[in-house]
Amino acid sequence: MNRFEEEIYHCTDVITKLIETTENPLHRAILKNYRRHIHLEGAGLFDDIVAPDMMTEEPVYRINWGKPSVIRGKQGVIDFYRSVKDAVMWNTDDRIAVADWGLCDELTFNFLVTGRDLTELGIDVEDKEAVYHYRTRQAFVWPYDKHARLQGEHLYVDATSVHVEKVDPEEVITPARAREIHLEILETLEK
Repeated sequence: MNRFEEEIYHCTDVITKLIETTENPLHRAILKNYRRHIHLEGAGLFDDIVAPDMMTEEPVYRINWGKPSVIRGKQGVIDFYRSVKDAVMWNTDDRIAVADWGLCDELTFNFLVTGRDLTELGIDVEDKEAVYHYRTRQAFVWPYDKHARLQGEHLYVDATSVHVEKVDPEEVITPARAREIHLEILETLEK
């Protein structure tokens, strides 16, 4: 197993540990929803993310990646996830706080992405055909309702924290492999 597979396998360990020490039932349910959401997204199961037990009817996403945008409604959410479905992405270094209104997570968001894709984002790289590990610190603010259903996402990127590293071809994992890992983890999670 390479370092990227290892990080994906463990990307929600901090959430699991927090669930284990959280006594408030609503907070536990919010954390379980968040953990499940991460793995559903990584597995490409976008319809499950917007299921009635996971998300409210009219979610609002405020995304500050590149050009800021607002996404409204479940179909908009599904379309947003489909736009990045072939990316290998995961989070590390999470610092999470949960409350009755939802949660905040300051984290490092990681992508394995081609040089060509980075060039389209305005980042100069030496080899457009190579795969790069692109990471930034981000802040997620996710409001939830009283039934622990996601009401939306507010995602903020710290553009000063961008780090890009060329990846050895032997370390690259495919979106299909990342999906397998997330599906494997989903089988072990309680709802």
